Amino acid sequence: MKTASLIFLAGSLLAALPASSQERVWRCGNEYTNNATIAQQKGCKVMEGGNVTVVQGGGGTTKSSSGSSGSSAARAPAGSPRVEGVDQRARDGEARSVLESELKKAETRQAELQKEFNNGEPEKQGSEGRNYQKYLDRVAEMKAELARNESDIAGIRREIGRLPANKPQ
Repeated sequence: MKTASLIFLAGSLLAALPASSQERVWRCGNEYTNNATIAQQKGCKVMEGGNVTVVQGGGGTTKSSSGSSGSSAARAPAGSPRVEGVDQRARDGEARSVLESELKKAETRQAELQKEFNNGEPEKQGSEGRNYQKYLDRVAEMKAELARNESDIAGIRREIGRLPANKPQ
């Protein structure tokens, strides 16, 4: 009885091995491939640890918009609650005002950072006069913070651009 159990256990383990092992997968930005030559040409990085499942986007058949009612925009999933037009405009307006206030804060912060950065030559502080590397490290941090803030500003502007335009009532 023990021998039969061990044989069954060993067989099931061996059967599971091919299913759990995958080919190497490389990540090339937002794309994935298991083709080594393409990965080397594009300079992709090997994905380590964990399985990768990639579902290709639907580039299948498309209908011409001439027969439709003209609204081929993204639709809400089935079963989601409908929001009245007035309510949606109010939500969009609120989202716009929040994003605009965030944009204003980020732009103000960017102006402060640029003033403090002083074109890559900020004033030295405390022990930075004696320790030049400390000064260089702070300048590098400031430069990185400027870049992050600029990226934040660009992201907020993109989000504002995605909102529907304000329509006069």
